[in-house]
Amino acid sequence: MRIQWPLALLALLLVPLAVLAYTAIERRRARYAIHYTNIEVLAAVAAGGRRWRYLLPPVLALVALTCALAALARPEARVSVASEEASIALTVDVSGSMSADDVKPTRLGAAQEAIRRFLAGLPTRYRVGLIMFSSEPYVAAPLTHDRQLVLEGLLLGDAGFGQGTAIGDALARSVEMLRPLATNGEVAPAPGSPAPPPDPNRPLSAILLLSDGAQTRGTLAPLAGAARAKSYGIPIYTVALGTPDGVLNRGGFSRPVPPDPVTLRQIARATGGEFFATQSEARLNAVYEDLASRLGHKNAWRELSFALVGVAALFALAAGALSLVWNQRLP
Repeated sequence: MRIQWPLALLALLLVPLAVLAYTAIERRRARYAIHYTNIEVLAAVAAGGRRWRYLLPPVLALVALTCALAALARPEARVSVASEEASIALTVDVSGSMSADDVKPTRLGAAQEAIRRFLAGLPTRYRVGLIMFSSEPYVAAPLTHDRQLVLEGLLLGDAGFGQGTAIGDALARSVEMLRPLATNGEVAPAPGSPAPPPDPNRPLSAILLLSDGAQTRGTLAPLAGAARAKSYGIPIYTVALGTPDGVLNRGGFSRPVPPDPVTLRQIARATGGEFFATQSEARLNAVYEDLASRLGHKNAWRELSFALVGVAALFALAAGALSLVWNQRLP
C-alpha cells in the first residue's frame, strides 16, 4: 500500500469535527420538550433495545465521510495482474551428468517432461526461447510463440551429451537473447551498474535455468553471467536437479554427480529470482507448473480512489435510507 498525496490525509481531521458537530446538534434538539399524546409511541422511542436504530445511520454516514476523504489521498495497492506479454529463456543443462537416473527416467528425461508441462500452462501470447548447454551453449529454439518449435528443440538433447558444464556462458547467451526486449530500445546499462528500477509497462523477461552440476567449462563465471542478467533487470529462476548421492554409470565406470545448489542459489539471489531444489520428477513438475502460473502474472499498482468513493456512496445511501425509514429524518 502506498499514498500518492500524503498531505491529503489531513482532510481526515474533518471526521472528529463532524462527530463533535453532530453531537452538538443532537444535544440542541434534546433541549426542546416534545409532547407525546400516545404513551405507547413514547415507550417505543425510549426503548433501549432500539437505540441502535438511532446510532447506526450516523455511524454509516461517518464511515462514508471517512472513505470519501481517504480517497483524496489517492491510495494505491499492489495487486497481481495477468501479464499481457513476456519473453522467457529456458536454459537447460544437457551435460553428461544429465543422463544419471537418480531422477526417473533420467535427469534430462524428467526435465523435458517438466518443460512440456510448463509450456502447456504458459499463456500462448508469451514468447519462449530454448538454450541448451554443456561445454558451450547453443540456441535450440529462438524466441517464438510457436510451442511446437520449442518442443522440437527440446528433443535435441537426446542426440548426445557433451562434456562439461558452462553455466556462466549459458547465462550470457540467454541474456543476449532477451536483451533487446529487456532494454526496450534503450541504451544498455554499463556492466556492474545497479539494476534498472522495475517498469510496470515493460514486458516481462526472465531466465529459467535448470542444471545439475557445478561449472567445469566456459570462459564466464556463473556469478558473472548472473551480473549481466541483473544489469538488464532480468531475474533468473534456478532449479537444481538431482540427488546428493546421484551416480553416473558410463563405460563400466561410475562417478558421483551431485548437484550444486550453492551456486544456483547465489545466481537466483543475485538477480531477484528464486531457487528450487528438486530430487524427483514429481517435484520438478510442480516447480515448473508453479513458475508457469507465477510468470503469467506480475505485480502492479492500482489506485483505490474510485473504489473508496464507491464504498462511500453506498454507505451514504444506506445511512440516508435507514434514517428516513426508522427515524423519519436524515442522519
